Amino acid sequence: MSGSDIKVLVGTTKGTFIVNGGADRSGWTVKGPYCDGWSINHVIGDTETGTLWAGGGSDWHGAGVWRSDDGGESWEVTRLTKGEQDEWAANDPGFAEMIGWTDDPLPFGDRFSQIWSLRYAHGTLLAGTKPARLLASRDGGRTWETLDGLTNHPSADSWNPGGAGLVLHTILSDPADAQKLWVGISAAGVFATEDGGETWERRNRLSNADACRHHDHPAAPRDGETGHCVHNMMRANGSADLLYQQNHHGVWRSGDGGRSWEDITEGLPSTFGFPIHVHPRDPNMIWTLPLNGDSIGRYPPDAAAAVWRSCDGGQSWQDHRQGLPQKGCFFTVLRQAMAGDTRDPAGIYFGTNSGSVFASTDEGASWDEVARHLPTILAVEVLDQA
Repeated sequence: MSGSDIKVLVGTTKGTFIVNGGADRSGWTVKGPYCDGWSINHVIGDTETGTLWAGGGSDWHGAGVWRSDDGGESWEVTRLTKGEQDEWAANDPGFAEMIGWTDDPLPFGDRFSQIWSLRYAHGTLLAGTKPARLLASRDGGRTWETLDGLTNHPSADSWNPGGAGLVLHTILSDPADAQKLWVGISAAGVFATEDGGETWERRNRLSNADACRHHDHPAAPRDGETGHCVHNMMRANGSADLLYQQNHHGVWRSGDGGRSWEDITEGLPSTFGFPIHVHPRDPNMIWTLPLNGDSIGRYPPDAAAAVWRSCDGGQSWQDHRQGLPQKGCFFTVLRQAMAGDTRDPAGIYFGTNSGSVFASTDEGASWDEVARHLPTILAVEVLDQA
């Protein structure tokens, strides 16, 4: 791969795909599937080395993290928990031989079924699981440990699963401070550590509880908090403690690292959506993709797709539709399925559950479909080594 190429890393229900673009972000090609058809919830890359990791799993496979050191041409899995295939193989030597199974013990037994999120920062690879716990690897994903400070949080007994289960789906880090991390758990909310994971603070407090409108929805803000079903969260680069989240019930901004949250949903057509993205250099430029609601289809309002952009930190919003389907559009864009590159102007990418990848090279003003007919897309990330 030349230093000017773009790799859009796509996790799907049938493996990992890589959508490659050239220096001018055109001429897109698709390679894959990789990772032996596993359901892959997240794929990330290291911009310095080009190493790729893909996390996923299922009740059948158990959980694992795949690694590629050659730009995605070949992959090796580190299995972390057992699945139904292990029971089959243990009782069927022919099946065990067919899949190359061994009875070597797996490090976490059956404690979780999937890897849901990945983050590489300060030489450590982090992974979030289903059910929610946070893992760390100091050797590039070959061996793992649990960060027990989060698992043993005093509130853990009260954590409730979201629609996809109790998943740790978002991991954020501070480039300047290896001790600071944030995670998002559905439906337990936002947690932060400033001591490398030894202790964690739950951070869901409203900045102005008196201004909170009453809602009957169980995921809506109440009792002075945002609502614990956070869907996705991002940290603004260059602004150490500025966070944004797309919640089950609204879009929120925090200028103090999640210690308090301000509702910035006004101007959007819906309180519901999954992903959110922040500009790589402008902390006040954000994008989201509202859906019509959790119980009425989870597709774009009026079946017309739009990415909504704010240039002032969520004080106002503008829809952008050029190149997106405006009739009969019933796709869903899931929580980890929007990402961006670091070019100027910044590129934005999202994937749909109908198998399309859309790209914008003008900061969301217009869009092109750069891949189609993929399996259900669960995650999109960008490896930009320009």
